[in-house]
Amino acid sequence: MKKLLLLFLFSSFFLQSRSQGYDPQKVNHKAIDIYMLAINKARNGDYPSAIKMINQSLKIEPNYLDAYLSLAGIYADMNDYQNSVSNFEKAFAIDSAFAKDYYLPYSISLAGCGRFQDALNAVNIFLSAPKLNDRSIKAGEFRKKTYQFAIDYAQSHPEKNYVFAPKNLGDSINTTDLEYFPSLTIDGKKLIFTKRIKNKESFYESDRVNGTWGKAFPLNGKINSDQFNVGAQNISQDGQWLVFTGCNFPQGNGSCDLYISYLTKNGWSEPQNLGWDVNTEFWESTPSLSPDKRDLYFSSDRPGGYGGRDIWVAHRTEKGWSKPENLGPEINTAGDESTPFIHADNQTLYFNSSGLPGYSEKPDLFVTRKQPDGKWSKPENLGYPINTIGDEGSMIVDADGKTAYYSSDKIDSKGGLDIYTFELRKDLRPLKTLWAKGKVYDKKTGAGLPSTLLLTDVNSQQTVSRLQTDEDGNYLITLPVGKNYAFNVHRKGYLFYSQNFDMSSVSSDSVYNIDIPLEPIEVNAKVILKNVFFDTKKTELKPESISELDNVVRLMNENPNMKILISGYTDNVGTPADNLKLSNGRALSVVNYLVAKGVKKDRLSYKGFGETNPVATNDTEEGRAINRRTEMRVVSN
Repeated sequence: MKKLLLLFLFSSFFLQSRSQGYDPQKVNHKAIDIYMLAINKARNGDYPSAIKMINQSLKIEPNYLDAYLSLAGIYADMNDYQNSVSNFEKAFAIDSAFAKDYYLPYSISLAGCGRFQDALNAVNIFLSAPKLNDRSIKAGEFRKKTYQFAIDYAQSHPEKNYVFAPKNLGDSINTTDLEYFPSLTIDGKKLIFTKRIKNKESFYESDRVNGTWGKAFPLNGKINSDQFNVGAQNISQDGQWLVFTGCNFPQGNGSCDLYISYLTKNGWSEPQNLGWDVNTEFWESTPSLSPDKRDLYFSSDRPGGYGGRDIWVAHRTEKGWSKPENLGPEINTAGDESTPFIHADNQTLYFNSSGLPGYSEKPDLFVTRKQPDGKWSKPENLGYPINTIGDEGSMIVDADGKTAYYSSDKIDSKGGLDIYTFELRKDLRPLKTLWAKGKVYDKKTGAGLPSTLLLTDVNSQQTVSRLQTDEDGNYLITLPVGKNYAFNVHRKGYLFYSQNFDMSSVSSDSVYNIDIPLEPIEVNAKVILKNVFFDTKKTELKPESISELDNVVRLMNENPNMKILISGYTDNVGTPADNLKLSNGRALSVVNYLVAKGVKKDRLSYKGFGETNPVATNDTEEGRAINRRTEMRVVSN
């Protein structure tokens, strides 16, 4: 009720001597009586009754300026800025001199409508008043700064075709209770959110079938508690882990800690505290898992940061979670940073901040992107109308890169905070992300194999994702579009698996369902090295081949007695003699690289087979590309 109380601080009787127009002492006493009852209703939070009663007083006294100012304040507190502006302007029309002190809250309501130039004009009128106290000047100058920011942002981002049209997710999810902190699996079919009934928070799930969200229900298992509140959750992209905030748990390290629960056959497991490496005696909340489940972003007010609440990241190792690292002064400020969300592309991070330039003193939403050197880009404000003069809590983005979800108490909400969806402006979008999933298994026995999966950008040679399958060998790995990836699967005692995902020009929304057989290391076991590349009619290795060949080096080092044959093959374009020579030269280039990396020459042999032994048709370019290949076969072990 801050804006409303601000209006009440200005006494009409104090102001009457300053104006020759409106005289509050001449207002009809019956209208005043009804108005005072309305003010009591408003002070107790009963805004609908207060509005109704003030309108009754205005029927008796149509020029009751104080009533219009109070209506303006009430509507502003309700975030109904259009009606707030309308009532301010009715008051100004009665006596602009009397109401001049209200140009600051009037400017705030104008900004709430997105009328930032008008808001700037209004606050300048306010600041031009003589004998303002220091507090009023400071408040006015701060608002002036935010309005100018909004004007400059609009001029530097002239997106004329963008339409911000948040859509309520409907009765299956939203109710008269509070729903917030949406979280999605990568396929967009499972929505997990926090629901508050009275003062009790719990997790709910809604499943999307044929594009329609089903009736939400409490999460099954042991994750919801009758005794303790849980909230601010994030579900892993594969839907198997849920990290969340638990406050005042018996095993807690501080007031609010981070916990994890795992999906089992019997529902969600008993929550586990992430321990002293992640949690402290201070506040930890709003976690977000990277798609490979190796990085955990969260907000904390622990010592060592740059302000109140900062964003930190912990890395998962073989020994557990590492000590968290602060994301640094590029992200964190003297204000509060919170609600981080790392997208499925593992490169785009959204968060809110009250310390970066924005639309008010309240947090705005920002985006930052991971650079090739691993550092984060300068955060960019998401701009109006996504950001407003209100408190922008959290936002997530679907794997499609354009569909965003957030919670809001908009006028069409079913009761307080509801969950909405909207289309994100193009320049604010992450990379659209597809995915591959399946099972890694022993080629001979069919048994599932827990294994390590590695996704590498073949151009930069940077690791994009490194993750483990579950105990049965099941995996899901995200594939941001726009790049060419080497995909390898490793398990000790087996040849590694090699696949290439060229996502640089993907036009469909297809996902990859690939079950991966690993061959035990034994004589004649072989693997096609799908990420070894040559230019047309050339034998020199392209730099994009390095990550794949380094996997061969590692395999040879892990198996010091193993000897291998590198075989080269071509398509049938050209003469058989030229193709034989080309394939032989390419196989030799691979061997030379391995020798240069320390593999003993007597463990390596090579041979070119030209266009013989095709594994696909040579009648299509796709088939010819498959036939142009490099193979590795175990000669002895």
